[in-house]
Amino acid sequence: MDHKYIDTHAHVNLAAFKEDALDVAKRCAEEGVAVINVGTKASTSRRAVELAEECENCFAIIGLHPIQTVPGMHDEDEIGEGSEPFKSRGEEFNADYYRELAKSGKVVGIGECGFDYWHTEPDSFEVQERAFIAQIELANELGLPLMIHTRGPQPGKESPTGRSVYQDVYEVLKTHAKVPFNVHFYAGTSEEAARFFDLGGTISFTGVVTFPKTDSYAEVIKNAPLEHLHAETDCPYVAPVPHRGQRAEPQMVKEVYKKIAEIRGEDEEKVRVQLIENAKRQYKMLGV
Repeated sequence: MDHKYIDTHAHVNLAAFKEDALDVAKRCAEEGVAVINVGTKASTSRRAVELAEECENCFAIIGLHPIQTVPGMHDEDEIGEGSEPFKSRGEEFNADYYRELAKSGKVVGIGECGFDYWHTEPDSFEVQERAFIAQIELANELGLPLMIHTRGPQPGKESPTGRSVYQDVYEVLKTHAKVPFNVHFYAGTSEEAARFFDLGGTISFTGVVTFPKTDSYAEVIKNAPLEHLHAETDCPYVAPVPHRGQRAEPQMVKEVYKKIAEIRGEDEEKVRVQLIENAKRQYKMLGV
């Protein structure tokens, strides 16, 4: 099937789409948009696979989000179930469970895994690191690319290592990863991005690049080789302009494609075609 756009990181498998996930997938198909839904834990990973198997234009990445590795308060969209914030007990990465899910031909990656210092306490670093490495090992075993999550500490707080989250992720990937990876929702520097590129990685951008005052994003997008970039929505979060304030949906990724081309001062169609090729290469999405 030929698609005009690929949302490389979506969460139609979360609670925000509980009532209309199939309708959203259908709208995407009608608009020529393929969707990679990314798991955050065992249940949402399974849901991503279910959607992928039911909808031709959907694919799945399965894994354990770092905030799900430790107990903590999460809202309904983060956790993917229920209707009120509640305290997660934390989940241990079960390689056998995810290995079984990966038998689906629609699974194209492992994750999202990595480090999150925003939602967690500093003493959770070792737990997050253990889950991160376990997922890298599974990805290496299965020959699947990694979807990487990176979020630094809240303002006024330090990271548990004293380094940036990008440095910490880089060190783990450099030591353990033998497969390609994507650092999603990238918000680091051009220098940090270049180090990921040297390891064979890519970075992706969300609707945030369409917001005002995003000069730091623009600098990275201009400096990065186009072959190392992806577009995503991370829906239901951060809907791009002109949809800001709404629930983000995968078909809105078109605005991210357009903005990347605008920032780079390049032909929109050239950028669109290259980003599609990037996603197909990274995730080996046969038939897309």
